[in-house]
Amino acid sequence: MNDTANWEGRAHAGITIKDRRAAGKALRARTPRDALARWKPDPGRTDPLDILRAADATRRPDLLALRYGRMLASPFTFYRGSAGVMAADIGRSATSGLRVQACGDCHLLNFGGFATPERRIVMDINDLDETLPAPWEWDVQRLAASLVLAARSLGHSEQAARDAVEASVRSYRERMRAFSQTDVLDIWYARVDDSIAEQMLPPERREAFRKRIEKATRQNSSELVLPKLVDGFDTGEASIRDTPPTIFHVGDVATKDHLRRMQGPLAAYRETLAEDRRRLFDRFTLVDVAIKVVGIGSVGTNCFIGLFMSMAGKPLFLQMKEANVSVLEPFAGRSIYKNHGERVVQGLRMVQPATDIFLGWSRGEEGRQFYFRQLRDVKLRPLLESFDLETFRNYGILCGWALARAHAKSGDPWMISGYLGKGEEFDAAVARFAVTYADLAERDHAKLKAAVRAGHIPVQMES
Repeated sequence: MNDTANWEGRAHAGITIKDRRAAGKALRARTPRDALARWKPDPGRTDPLDILRAADATRRPDLLALRYGRMLASPFTFYRGSAGVMAADIGRSATSGLRVQACGDCHLLNFGGFATPERRIVMDINDLDETLPAPWEWDVQRLAASLVLAARSLGHSEQAARDAVEASVRSYRERMRAFSQTDVLDIWYARVDDSIAEQMLPPERREAFRKRIEKATRQNSSELVLPKLVDGFDTGEASIRDTPPTIFHVGDVATKDHLRRMQGPLAAYRETLAEDRRRLFDRFTLVDVAIKVVGIGSVGTNCFIGLFMSMAGKPLFLQMKEANVSVLEPFAGRSIYKNHGERVVQGLRMVQPATDIFLGWSRGEEGRQFYFRQLRDVKLRPLLESFDLETFRNYGILCGWALARAHAKSGDPWMISGYLGKGEEFDAAVARFAVTYADLAERDHAKLKAAVRAGHIPVQMES
């Protein structure tokens, strides 16, 4: 158990912020801050392809080739699809012993913009399929290594990659210290909004960013995606458009039969909503369901999109995404939730500054566990391929800011800040780790390429 778990109940028992910082600083004696710089892969390390194949057992066989095709594209895409491999690599390494509600797959493309219920745009972690209480260092390490791999994929120098990591970790450390000096309510309400993100951009990029925000917020999310996803809307016979291999209906099952089979899971999902959200949900009717392939790490898990219509003829798209055991669980302990969909939902509520009003969970056929949320609720993904070096570095700084807020909200910012201190020793240690791990990920990607060439792993490439 971590000290954070006991801190809440002792908050008014004479323990001061100074005490908490001192306790965090004392942890350096057990785990020095430069310990990460000395990290090396275990000589008896499990073959990464074996870890990936083991995870395939819970995935749809017809989508595995597409999953490996996406991972094959580059070392960075391999890294994005192999959170389980990294968890096995660092899951037994030395940490401070302090835990937070960890993201579990904290690479830089798992951050992005989305709308709050008040329709404000914020930037934060937006994918928490692997979330679990775990050491805060694991998220920092995964973010840092992703920065190195992404920098290499963009053609930036090794020094630029290392500088970007140090800037991101410095942002995390300094923001954590700021949170340790503020009131707990201020931590809870803190957020990286679009105005903060805009100020981090070079002046020549700000106008384009504002236009993206305006376009994303001009209409609701369902209206934005409607022309791309729906056939027959004008005729009153709306259905989700098949665009294989990423969106398709399930086999030859008749639509009416499939919709009938969804009623039980939907009823169970409804019970996980707050009463006011149930009233809102009841005003929509499910008219179609299809499979939608998302991301890289999630390819092969059952992910459905449901098209719902209101009485006024307005659409609502809900994503119903399968939730399996977190890749962190073998190293951080079992989830307290019986349904992994609830694990994800509660993690989202704990980590994000604001969450989707339709968040909930349910069970499907064969006991599969799912969580629900809106599809593309005014989401803005980072256009990484267009980033120059300054934008890339500043984006990493924003990620460090958002990660510190998430960890401060769910963990103990006083002890974490005390452990980190004011100097740059931890920043440099993480940068050294990030380069070491990025090199390892590149070797793992090469193993995948060799397995594909040898015909051991089939792949499906997309145009």
